[in-house]
Amino acid sequence: MKLSVLLLASAMVFTSTALRAQEIAYKYRVYFKDKKESPYKKSRPQEFLSQKALDRRAKWNLKIDDHDLPVSPAYVKRLAENGNQVLCVSKWNNTALVQNTDSTKLEALAELPFVTKVQRVFAAVPYQHPDDVTEKRKAEIKDTLETTVFFYGEGARQIEQLNGITLHRAGFRGQGMTIAVIDGGFYNADAMGLLDNVKVLGTHNFVRPNQSVYDEGSHGMSVLSCIGTNKPYSFVGTAPEAEFWLLVSEDGFSETPAEEDYWAAAVEFADSVGADVANTSLGYNKFDIEDLSVKVEELDGHTHLISRSASLTASRGLMLVNSAGNSGGNTWKYITPPADANNIITVGAVDLNGEVAVFSSLGNTADGRIKPDVMACGLWATVARSDGSIGYANGTSFSSPITAGMVACLMQALPDFRPEEIITLLHECGNNAKHPNSLYGYGIPDYWKAYCKGKFRK
Repeated sequence: MKLSVLLLASAMVFTSTALRAQEIAYKYRVYFKDKKESPYKKSRPQEFLSQKALDRRAKWNLKIDDHDLPVSPAYVKRLAENGNQVLCVSKWNNTALVQNTDSTKLEALAELPFVTKVQRVFAAVPYQHPDDVTEKRKAEIKDTLETTVFFYGEGARQIEQLNGITLHRAGFRGQGMTIAVIDGGFYNADAMGLLDNVKVLGTHNFVRPNQSVYDEGSHGMSVLSCIGTNKPYSFVGTAPEAEFWLLVSEDGFSETPAEEDYWAAAVEFADSVGADVANTSLGYNKFDIEDLSVKVEELDGHTHLISRSASLTASRGLMLVNSAGNSGGNTWKYITPPADANNIITVGAVDLNGEVAVFSSLGNTADGRIKPDVMACGLWATVARSDGSIGYANGTSFSSPITAGMVACLMQALPDFRPEEIITLLHECGNNAKHPNSLYGYGIPDYWKAYCKGKFRK
């Protein structure tokens, strides 16, 4: 199915005339009462889900439910007719994110008969992206790769720590698996030789739909490199044979709840195209609008929109891997939504000796679930740099994709296991399985052990 069709069906991203320079934009999250006045039916899911997504649901007998139905196009149309630019929608939450320049619009939106609630989630002068980025960024590429005596190159130790090489040697390197990387930008990933073997199925920028995902923000590019790099003797990632969707949900120029809406649209898109695994090295606790910031007692998997969306992924058959956060050394200390979601893998950071990184965020959730789930290298992790060279970086942002790649390989090896069952296996095969805690979770998993254990379980 073509990308344009799926966007309409699953993400429904709308664009209109850009705001005038220096004009304050207001963004509102609009909650709809229902999904009436819609042409979509649960009996015709092929109109809003790809065949790959439908096959995944069928394999595990997962029913199409009301969450899967797109928001009402009639309601979206009426929002636009009332002078609002509709930026994105979330079918799982039955919401729309709209933008206008009228600070008094909230009350008018709330009075619409098909609306239950309206929340202001952004108020600022929007970032204006320059037009001449592409050629300038490509000129930064050096493409001078050094080689080592190790097949996995500079990435060897971070996969060895997980006993992932053994799983790869058994033939499970991510073939046939689709991974969605939901992040903040993939700067120069389309131009550097280091990543030219990465199999990209498509891209979409949910923050600025008319802008390339490759023109801004290098964080997603480095995250992608941990998984998909396939340059033997220089750098091989944890799922080098997988295929990828590159999705931007992070606005690097603000920190507001509107990014939760972008993320929700992105993960729903990932589901609709049939992704098997989604990695998101993102999390939010402190917003520019202070009274909307996250409270510790809200880390329950459902209070915040981004966590509610994340908690639905497993029930769609989509495995979500999420960074725990880098707040362990500051006053917040705790995981950040959506890391508190149910039935996802939340990943903390260790060094290559297995010691917990001081910055790795702490659990548990407010309702008492163990977080983080597992650990992986996030201190001195091997990553791609924006100039095409190999470097090192710190953060759970990198322990998460290292894990996501290995999870994709394990799912390839155990195709009959649902996301929840894979999570259980990893818990059982962590080196802290007997004494899980809020710092180390279930520990560093042994992926070969998980495969062997799972193979004889079904």
